[in-house]
Amino acid sequence: MMRVAIVGSGPSGVYAAQGLAPAEGGGPRIAVDVLDRLPAPYGLVRYGVAPDHEKIKSLQQNLRSVLERPGVRFLGNVAVDGRRLRPADLLGVYHAVVYCVGAAVDRRLGIPGEDLRGSRSATDFVSWYSAHPDAAPDFPLEARTAVVIGVGNVAVDVARVLARRAEELRRTDMPGAALDGIAGSGVRHVSVVGRRGPGQAKFTTKELRELGALPHADARVRRSELVLDPAYDDPSGLPPAARRNLDVLRGWAARGGSGHARTVELRFFLRPVELLDDGTGAVRAVRFERTAPDGSGGVAGTGRYEEIEAQLVLRSVGYRGVPLSGLPFDEVTGTVPNAAGRVLRDGVVSPGEYVAGWIKRGPTGVIGSNRPCAKETVASLTADAPGLLRGSGPRERDPVEWLRAAGCEPVEWRGWQGIEAAEAELGRSLDRRPVKIADWAGLLAAARRTD
Repeated sequence: MMRVAIVGSGPSGVYAAQGLAPAEGGGPRIAVDVLDRLPAPYGLVRYGVAPDHEKIKSLQQNLRSVLERPGVRFLGNVAVDGRRLRPADLLGVYHAVVYCVGAAVDRRLGIPGEDLRGSRSATDFVSWYSAHPDAAPDFPLEARTAVVIGVGNVAVDVARVLARRAEELRRTDMPGAALDGIAGSGVRHVSVVGRRGPGQAKFTTKELRELGALPHADARVRRSELVLDPAYDDPSGLPPAARRNLDVLRGWAARGGSGHARTVELRFFLRPVELLDDGTGAVRAVRFERTAPDGSGGVAGTGRYEEIEAQLVLRSVGYRGVPLSGLPFDEVTGTVPNAAGRVLRDGVVSPGEYVAGWIKRGPTGVIGSNRPCAKETVASLTADAPGLLRGSGPRERDPVEWLRAAGCEPVEWRGWQGIEAAEAELGRSLDRRPVKIADWAGLLAAARRTD
């Protein structure tokens, strides 16, 4: 039997498992172990999707059906980090390894003042309200005004959560500390700022409409900035999604405010150049340069500047992959060099090593983009299978025994079910739906209750 390890249990990893798992009625016999550093599966579907996006979060049920297939085994709390476990070690136990480790860090702005107190990444905020066990337990929200730099879906998500009332989020799985933080938030105005125009914004129309439909916050945009976009008068040359976005924003510009205490304003054609100090080491404002279309799809600075007050600044300008010790890495693209998912070492295919997802192609696309990406990698692995099966390697030992001998304490599917049961119990005790456990100790204790 062929043994394959998949490192990462997010969508790309699970889609890879789906392609490798034996189908009913036949197919190659492949045993798939899905390893994850965390004791809980689903990756960014669990720890990156906003708590009020229940339809997207329901994708967990589809991923679950794959992880419960015969021939597929989830092994959480297993870190392949080049220290205790190295890529070379896995190839001594598995015929092939597929790395689906995503893009683990956010991009920086690279401007003065970025490290002032109150300047954070949107990733930090998302991890906090999503109960990621590596997140800080508290996220100060004493600010009156916040600036979110970036105009993608993550930027819109964090703006929407900042603008919601705690009672709106109580029916979600948001952890108690985050819910309490939102309840005590002082934020009353959020600016979401992009350096280019609405025609180039990366958010989806669905996200934009949700922002405009908040029950206790006004969504605003300045017509004077919309008309700077060359496509404003004739959007026919824009992609369909961008045309729909522009139509929504036109509607925002035409309507009046509702008098809500909280506002979210989308700003365009502003490039951040500096975060300004309030004199105590904390941010007080962001200095932007007004930009203008350069005639070739980009923007150029105009030499005119504007300051936007902010005691909280969240950057949301993309993600980047990080090197995994023992694997090759392209510093320019932030990916593992590969050919159709086959890992390349010095330009040569490395037998038995594969990649899928963001670490393969870069942090682009939506969740569904991982399906064809994983399919391509699985096709490469399947084509290579006969040669991999002929390869040498001590594969008689069960990988779980080997992992325990290496000092790991794998959380198997039964342990994950224990975490689910504990989160349901926590929710009942609070008269809520299941509530996420937000710390390593609590997650591992819940997993071990089933031992």
